[in-house]
This record gives sequence, structure tokens and C-alpha cells, in this order.
Amino acid sequence: MKQVTILSFLLSILVVSCSKDDNNNTNQANNFQNFNSQICNTVTGPTALYWDYAHGLPVPLTQIPTISNPGAQFIHSQYPGLGFTMPQGYTATEVLIQQTATLGVNVVRDDNNVVWRYVPTSTFQGNVDVNDILAFEINTMFSILGFNGTPQVLCTTTQTGTIGGSFQNTFGARLLRFGNFTALVWANSMYEPSLNATFASLSVSVAPTAEFDAVVFDTFLPISFQLLIINDEVRDSDADGYPDQQDQFPFDPTRH
Repeated sequence: MKQVTILSFLLSILVVSCSKDDNNNTNQANNFQNFNSQICNTVTGPTALYWDYAHGLPVPLTQIPTISNPGAQFIHSQYPGLGFTMPQGYTATEVLIQQTATLGVNVVRDDNNVVWRYVPTSTFQGNVDVNDILAFEINTMFSILGFNGTPQVLCTTTQTGTIGGSFQNTFGARLLRFGNFTALVWANSMYEPSLNATFASLSVSVAPTAEFDAVVFDTFLPISFQLLIINDEVRDSDADGYPDQQDQFPFDPTRH
């Protein structure tokens, strides 16, 4: 199975400090209420920061976002690299479709109003446009949430680049507001002519608009950051605010 490089592993994040005193998601969200996106001028605050983060742009975080109320842990049965701890009140469902070499996870809050979906690899026959992949994910999301109107498109991106200097890939993203919800949906695709197949990764993050900024720092970023390759000097395995190198009990959040 040919895998597409996980976008999260390629993100460049500026983290200038990490301490117990600063480890407060609410305070950090408040610190970014006036944040302006580098590429979309229709949103501000944590929503704008999350939009830039999804594009791999440096964002001026002062600490690594962590889960403040750790709950269950998820590890994909076929891809252990897709593993993380969720906040309490969330459930993860493994995505595994053998026919299309699709694997991923759907993380859903118990009230079904917050979803973080991540599919690092999937295969489509033929040359499938990234916008078609986005449309499928968006329409599925609308159906699940019972929305049948016209969404407000806050930000949109479709850009083409190369992988390894030879393979063309296309990245597309949409930031939408619909009903009482806000969602960020992105997909990254690469067409392989010799196989006549499109390889893709994608993600969906949706939450009630009134909560979206808070959920970015409470759930979306903390889960995503657990998938990054993090320097040992700032790695915090038990999410207690103390880096492992300074924590006598790095896997016990009640002691440090």
C-alpha cells in the first residue's frame, strides 16, 4: 500500500516556551483572539490560527497544546503511528477500508456536535480532482449534521505543488459556516499516472460556531500535535505540563 505523507508531520510550528504555568488552553485561546491569518482576511482569532496551521504555516504558539482532561487512548490497528489520547467525553472509531487502502479515525464528542476526522491515506481509481474529494467529505458532513442549505465559505484554498521534485500534488481546503456549525475541511492529493490512481489524505474538523475557537485549543490542536515529531526537550507524554526530561514520572499525570 502506497501511503501519502501525513501533512501534520510536515507542519512547521514555532514553539518558544513550555511550562506548567502556561499550560492553560483557555488562556492560550484568549491570547489569540486578535490573531490575523496570513492567507485569509475574513476570520480572526483561533479559527484563523487553525486555518494557517492546516496550511503548514508557522503559528506563534507559546506552548505545545495538550489535552487538559485526558480520556481514552486510540491506536490504529493497522497503523500504530496514528495514535493519541483524546479528551474525556470523546470516542474514536477506526476507519479501515481494505478495498481502497483507506485508514484513519473519526473522533466524536459524546453529543455528536464535535468531530475530528483524519484519514492519512486513501486511494481512488483514476485522476480524481481534490475538489471532488473535498465535496464528498463536505456533503457527507452536511448529511450527518442534517444541513441542506447553502454554507457560507469563509476561506478557500486550492494550490498545486510537487512531492520529491517529480510528483504533482494538490492541496485544497475550505473553512465553512453552516447552520450553527463551523468546519475546516482539507485534502491533499497526488495522481500517479503509471498506476492511474490518486492517493489522498484528508481531514475534517467541525464544531458549533460558538465553541469552535475553544475546541481548536481543547481538542483539535492537542490531538494533532500528538502526531507531530516533537523534540524530546518539549515532549510531554502524560500531558501534565512538565516536559519528560523534567518529569520524574513522565507517564503519570498526577506526579512530576
